[in-house]
Amino acid sequence: MTVQESGAEPKTAGMKDVAAAAGVSLGTVSNVLNRPDRVSPATRAKVETAMAELRFVRNESARQLRAGRSRVLAYVMLDGSNPFFTDVAAGMEDAADAGDLSLFLCNSAHQPSREAAYLGRLEQQRVQGILITPVDPDAPLLHEIALRGTPVVVVDRTPGGTTHCSVAVDDVYGGEIAVRHLIEQGHDRIAFIGNHTTVGQVRDRRLGALRALHAAGLGPDHLVDLTTTALTVADGRGAGERLAGLPAAVRPTAAFCANDLVALGLLQTCANLRMRVPEDMAIVGYDDIEFAAAAAVPLTSVRQPRRRLGRTAAELLLAEAEPGHEHRQVVFTPELVVRASTLR
Repeated sequence: MTVQESGAEPKTAGMKDVAAAAGVSLGTVSNVLNRPDRVSPATRAKVETAMAELRFVRNESARQLRAGRSRVLAYVMLDGSNPFFTDVAAGMEDAADAGDLSLFLCNSAHQPSREAAYLGRLEQQRVQGILITPVDPDAPLLHEIALRGTPVVVVDRTPGGTTHCSVAVDDVYGGEIAVRHLIEQGHDRIAFIGNHTTVGQVRDRRLGALRALHAAGLGPDHLVDLTTTALTVADGRGAGERLAGLPAAVRPTAAFCANDLVALGLLQTCANLRMRVPEDMAIVGYDDIEFAAAAAVPLTSVRQPRRRLGRTAAELLLAEAEPGHEHRQVVFTPELVVRASTLR
């Protein structure tokens, strides 16, 4: 009776089995796996043939256990439903691929407890480093993890100190150029839609909006806050309904949304209520995700270099292992991409 006929699990081939089948030493098999340039092409071909016939798969877990560190980077993103973060992750993957590493994705969903749980698991699994868009960039846990030997890079946020590398975008400037554009289009009463009381990036974008108003000689009362609980399409739709319910005399003629998902939700409500965009309501989003240009009315948006943001963050993380490494805080400058949602 064969092993499979008995119902038992088939035996997994190991390096010793490959060496015996190929007629080579265990060291030669190890060299084929780790230093193939040291093995002659003919011998390497024999070993690779034996691996294929035995269905050999190297035991990476054992290798990582010996090394004390895995070949994995991890990204704890703030909101897995937002395409902005998946675009950032794609840039990280570019850098990970170049370093022959894997990238593991986690979604904290804005929940501090979930974020802490992921960080604990990743540290226990000895990942090579952690990239994170944190709920709180100054959370003590991030510093503690780094002190225990797992490098941490903060993404899309700038921590208060210099205990980590970080990569971010100048969101104050991004908010400023968004509202300056709306003012140049003739709008002097502008809605700001987002959860600026809980999210640091949104708070900075609102600050930039106020700066643009001040530079134009307009007071803060010219910015009408429509605070949301999150930054989703549904939040944008709800904000649009609230906007439409305001008396015409005080209703803003333009809206600066904290991200593109909110802006797309607002655009949907405008279409449902037959509010013309941009004639009745001009709309600016933030991030310039792929859906912004593909909207029914192409969306003006503040573009963040999403993929570059992720790639740079991962490169900083990999550089942590270099002698004399010093933490860097990299800040990119966003740009305004003007489309039909603001051009009359």
